[in-house]
Amino acid sequence: MAKSMKEPKYGTMNKKVIFYDTDKRFADLKIRLQHDGISQAQFFRGIVTGYLMQDGDILSYVNKLKASKNIGNRSKKSIKQEKELINSGKEALDKLALGEDEIENIFDILEKQNPDL
Repeated sequence: MAKSMKEPKYGTMNKKVIFYDTDKRFADLKIRLQHDGISQAQFFRGIVTGYLMQDGDILSYVNKLKASKNIGNRSKKSIKQEKELINSGKEALDKLALGEDEIENIFDILEKQNPDL
């Protein structure tokens, strides 16, 4: 009877991301990365993280890329609407959420009022 192998927990397995480009662009990339002191892995992981976390700068570039290359499956109108929704969402978060300075001020006030804490 074959032993049952336990499936690894989702999100723990490493996956390889591969794509092809010209030798010239690869050399140019390596030179730029060396100039900036970033490894190839750090660069691509950082870009992917920014994209997944919906970093405004990365999304802005992705939208520019989609518009200029006619790639993706969305119209310019839907891209513009999404950008407006993201911006209004960020504004709402800014209005409702406390920043680090505000949180620190609250703790300072609490500490002054309750020195025993």
